[in-house]
Amino acid sequence: MKKALVLDDSRAMRQVLRSHLLNLGFEVWEADNGVQALELLRDRGQPDICLVDWVMPIMNGMEFLQAVRANGDYAGLRVLMVTSETDAARLQGALDAGADESLSKPFTHQQIQGKLAALGLAA
Repeated sequence: MKKALVLDDSRAMRQVLRSHLLNLGFEVWEADNGVQALELLRDRGQPDICLVDWVMPIMNGMEFLQAVRANGDYAGLRVLMVTSETDAARLQGALDAGADESLSKPFTHQQIQGKLAALGLAA
């Protein structure tokens, strides 16, 4: 079974993403900040994908992205930035920092499925 880590400080958004991912056949882990997500990676190993919110307390999505890209153990980790951020330059900055794709909130089930397919994780 494919595994996904959903990283968002909004419990409601984590539940929305969890529902979509469960319907696509993923086992879903959740974290509400980057520090907690790094602990999950350390304790559970590498999931197939991380869906990462940009704006969070303690460690935001960009800081999490930079931390995993700086760690060779996570070289193959796919990261999908899921954000309400709409500034093209900032989104490009996330891609330049190592995000594999980005998805803007609000989104549809088909958009999530399309991004996963683009990353080789089609259901």
